[in-house]
Amino acid sequence: MTKSIASIGNVLVVFLFVLCLGTACKNEKKPQEKNTDVVLWSPYNDSTEVAANAEHENDRMRYKLIQSKVLDKNDVFRPLYNEVSQFSEERYEQIKPLVLEQDIPTIQGHIEAEKLTYEELALFYLKRIYKYELDNSTTLNTVIALNPNVLNEARKLDKDKKGLHPIYGMPILLKDNIGTQNMKTTAGAIALQHNTTDNAFIVNRLKENGALILGKVNLSEWAYFLCSGCPVGYSAVGGQTLNPYGRRIFETGGSSSGSGTSIAANYAVAAVGTETSGSILSPSSQNSVVGLKPTIGLLSRTGIVPISSTLDTPGPMTKNVSDNAILLSAMMGHDYDDKASTRENFSGIFTSGERPIPLNEVRLGVFKNLMEGDSIYKATIEKLKNAGAKIVEFTPPEVQMNGFLSILNIDMKNDLPDYIDSQIQDKDAVKITSIADAVAFNKQDSLVRIPYGQALFEGILADSTTAEGLAEIKNTLEQNGRLYFNDTMKKHDLDAILSINNYHAGYAAVAKYPALTIPMGYKKTGEPISLTFIGKQFSEGSLLRMGKSFEDLTKVRRQPEGYKE
Repeated sequence: MTKSIASIGNVLVVFLFVLCLGTACKNEKKPQEKNTDVVLWSPYNDSTEVAANAEHENDRMRYKLIQSKVLDKNDVFRPLYNEVSQFSEERYEQIKPLVLEQDIPTIQGHIEAEKLTYEELALFYLKRIYKYELDNSTTLNTVIALNPNVLNEARKLDKDKKGLHPIYGMPILLKDNIGTQNMKTTAGAIALQHNTTDNAFIVNRLKENGALILGKVNLSEWAYFLCSGCPVGYSAVGGQTLNPYGRRIFETGGSSSGSGTSIAANYAVAAVGTETSGSILSPSSQNSVVGLKPTIGLLSRTGIVPISSTLDTPGPMTKNVSDNAILLSAMMGHDYDDKASTRENFSGIFTSGERPIPLNEVRLGVFKNLMEGDSIYKATIEKLKNAGAKIVEFTPPEVQMNGFLSILNIDMKNDLPDYIDSQIQDKDAVKITSIADAVAFNKQDSLVRIPYGQALFEGILADSTTAEGLAEIKNTLEQNGRLYFNDTMKKHDLDAILSINNYHAGYAAVAKYPALTIPMGYKKTGEPISLTFIGKQFSEGSLLRMGKSFEDLTKVRRQPEGYKE
């Protein structure tokens, strides 16, 4: 009976709050006044949901918990509550067709025509976040921090109107391993829960181009390099991220889980994820959004919590190809502090999403085993062929990937202390300086800090690969990764190779090749599935142009059912 009363209480809190959103409560405080006492959300008992997943056919979805044990959503949502609550339901409905599922050029056109403002655009997305994330029956546990200054910043952009880049005024969400000045950067880990940093290089580039940083989103803790076989999308700080196409039914993909789920649910114009091997491709494909893992060096990594300085890269995650190109171009620029950062301009990326390559001019390689084993992939390839694309079936050469884990182990052992030393502003607030410290810290309260263990962290400490051995592994794997794709690409003069989701992410990672994944359909269960274009180094512009043609041909992306309002 007590649990039932508590559940009713939670429902009433959410109902009353959503009612306030729609009617602008009469007794509301003025926007400039702080709200320190209002209760927007109450913790709930997630045991029933956990029990319902106990026999899930996917072992990784047999959750131990869903709700974070350390995050109070009131702390996240109170600062902007007054202003969001006064944004009327009537105005939201007027704006919805101008914004929902629209691309950046279309939204900018509506703003130029004075149909809405940048402030209203930010409020539109905030209202959606408040509506769905404060309701325990719809929350995706995806937004774990909001920029308290975002509406002031939007108003300033409305006043200045100096945007030269189409990202100007567009609300963007960041994976919570990317540094920002006025929000903590946690990587989902309690050890970094109070980590304050400067802006990452790519965040400064976004802000220089006028983007609005709306907030931070959940991720697989330590970018899914902590526990082994554990749920993707889980972090001790944010809890279990859920997939809007099937909450607790489908995986979110990882590690950029919050970036994928938030854009699928239309919580922002776009999001930024990061990838070492599959961490953009996987959640993009699982959430039916467009994700690009760029060539290593196209985007700076400075200010991002690392796994591997050899393989890490941030990348854009969007609802369509045009927006992907726009967001990518807004983050580019040479970074003197990142040794891999390219000095090349690649100015064509800016407009690549608006300049599709005719499919009859494209030559594409397809995996013979995928043609035989996946009906959606096969049907998609037939569509491309019927549209004029030249298709070449192939079987890739067998190459060894031995030592891949050692690259991650030894890089992280070295790169994390460097990050802590150079990026963390308040060293007293972060109690670790190394992986060994993190392992010890987590053991102090394993039920809260590491409910799924820390096998991968312990593996880092056990890895005895020498510097010379690591250099040899990196060189061998880069050669093998390129061999995996290059023989076929050179022999048949291919523009790209087509994969599914993140199936070949590891090979692209060690080759340091870009990969672009785009929705290609849904399985009978409703689970999204995507087509992934893999090209050679710095071929992002070409991949985006081909991707735009594919997107225009198929137009398969659809909104998740429970997140359309």
